[in-house]
Amino acid sequence: MSKLTGADLEKRRKQVESTATFGLILICVALVSPLTSPANTGYLDVFRWIYGAGAIIYLIARMVDISDPGEPLRIKRLRRMEFWAGISFGIATAFWFIGQHRLGPNGGAAAVLWNTIMFTLVGAVIQIIASWMIYSQSKKES
Repeated sequence: MSKLTGADLEKRRKQVESTATFGLILICVALVSPLTSPANTGYLDVFRWIYGAGAIIYLIARMVDISDPGEPLRIKRLRRMEFWAGISFGIATAFWFIGQHRLGPNGGAAAVLWNTIMFTLVGAVIQIIASWMIYSQSKKES
């Protein structure tokens, strides 16, 4: 694959960030919706698939290389850190599927989502820290 010019790289970065944001929105909607009515677990099937789709979209967006060849190594590593947030969302998806299968429909939303919520928070913290550090490091470099 050929190296991208500055304008093309910036365009790709915006596309990747928009795609990752869309994935995060799906994750957020899927995670908040079951918690609004914890006693009713009939719709957990739908929301686990929405969460899984959001996690996959986010992870694929973070797999796209948007690094400039002249970029400092620290920023490249921080971008890799965002990828690990996607891995965390993927693990959360697996826990949701496993938890719902193991506990069944009578397990309750909170019991099914316990590990999912934990790994989602881990991924969110990683994403927030990486985004903040990329921004501050980019400002220092320019």
